[in-house]
Amino acid sequence: MADFKDKKAKYINPYTDFGFKRLFGVEGNKDLLLDFLNQVLPRKFPIVDLTFGNTENTPELEFERKAIFDIHCKDKNGETFIVEMQKAKIKHFKDRALFYITLPVREQALKGTWNFELEPIYYLAILDFEYDETEECRKFERYVNLKDQDGDIFYDKLNFKFLQMPLFTKKETELVTQYDKWCFFLKHLEEFDDIPTILNEPIFQKAFKTAEIAKFSREEYDRYQESLLNYIELKGVVDTSKEEKAIEIAKELILLNVAKEIVIQSTKISSDTIENLINEMKIKK
Repeated sequence: MADFKDKKAKYINPYTDFGFKRLFGVEGNKDLLLDFLNQVLPRKFPIVDLTFGNTENTPELEFERKAIFDIHCKDKNGETFIVEMQKAKIKHFKDRALFYITLPVREQALKGTWNFELEPIYYLAILDFEYDETEECRKFERYVNLKDQDGDIFYDKLNFKFLQMPLFTKKETELVTQYDKWCFFLKHLEEFDDIPTILNEPIFQKAFKTAEIAKFSREEYDRYQESLLNYIELKGVVDTSKEEKAIEIAKELILLNVAKEIVIQSTKISSDTIENLINEMKIKK
């Protein structure tokens, strides 16, 4: 093994731009994307082929460029598929998803006489974070389309699917469907040393081979390391922001003389940190 290869992780982090594109965004791995989409998306008929469009649509904002990587493709019937890997929560997340799906809608407009008939669009967001705010709303997956006041489908050509990967908790022994297996693969790929028995089948064998860092050329390895560093830096910024916000909330609760146990429960900050905040605030008084 060459000395530049990664000694820590055998397989790539699929949440990086490089990793996600290597698995699903190149012509040679179209079969991986097809199998994945056919398991994840709620369709009556399987997708038999795909044509890649703009595989690296670049968002306008710098933070979005770092936080989101997407793949655009169409099947032989003209149906559009947008597959996004989102590494960090962005402001107005749901509004952005709705706005984003309107872009390929407008692209379908024909010059001259047109009867407004549209082909279906599927928007799949794989999220490396949780967006649900309340405990009762926390769901690993959400499938969304337009329904009327009775809950009946009003329009079936705009389809959203959101996967909150931190909420996928199935263990290897609990995997039942191919869908389960893909989610398990994506969530734990970077942790594997070898192919788990339950994933030891042709489609996943190819995915693991594709993801093996030791197979990279020097150029590929350098590009992956840069992508991995961007991912780590982004996560660090997000985690720091969350921690700072939690500390500010804790300080406000302490000023209101809220019991220490409730402050800990509300902010998820450690007991020692809360105790230090209490002592610091006493000194300042």
